[in-house]
Amino acid sequence: MILVGSKNSHKLLEVREILDPLGIRAVIAVNLPDVEEDGDTFAANAAKKAKIFASFLRAPCLADDSGLVVPALGGEPGIYSARYAGEPGDDREITDQKNLEKVLARIQEEGLHEPEAYFQCSLAIAIPGATERVVVATEGRVHGRIVATPRGENGFGYDPIFFHPESGCTLAELSADQKNALSHRGVALRALAEQLADPAIRTQIEPE
Repeated sequence: MILVGSKNSHKLLEVREILDPLGIRAVIAVNLPDVEEDGDTFAANAAKKAKIFASFLRAPCLADDSGLVVPALGGEPGIYSARYAGEPGDDREITDQKNLEKVLARIQEEGLHEPEAYFQCSLAIAIPGATERVVVATEGRVHGRIVATPRGENGFGYDPIFFHPESGCTLAELSADQKNALSHRGVALRALAEQLADPAIRTQIEPE
């Protein structure tokens, strides 16, 4: 079993859908402290959250940081993806819509047409102790481009405007299984599962 440090129910669902078939049960941790994501990379933020959550819960904990990167916009929204249009409110769907609209507005301001983009996910598992430390860290990316008109009813966040050329769809047009097979979080989670197959690592993170 792995405790997942996230307040995003969509992320937890993706984690479970990918790890459950591998025999790894993901359980969301509740009442987590707020963490200032002040790192300059996704990996730094994931590691910081994992360490703080592991210390708070006194148990091994998985945390992630992920987002959309549009190189032609100087890497925006990048590590600010979740709060690109302002700090997230109680209604996640409204926050997601505002973030999506801001990306499209910035692309229009720059006179860009379907710019290349990628999603990145960084994962970290930290264990508690005298000094919390990260024992597993992985990352994944999926490349595509941004389309001007949102398409699809599945997914969340920027998925409706992220077109994946190989599948010919936006991520929001894919089924959960299709998305998990190619998504940045799916890539990172499968890499995580490979590391957890190592008994020396697995024994460090299995709660007693």
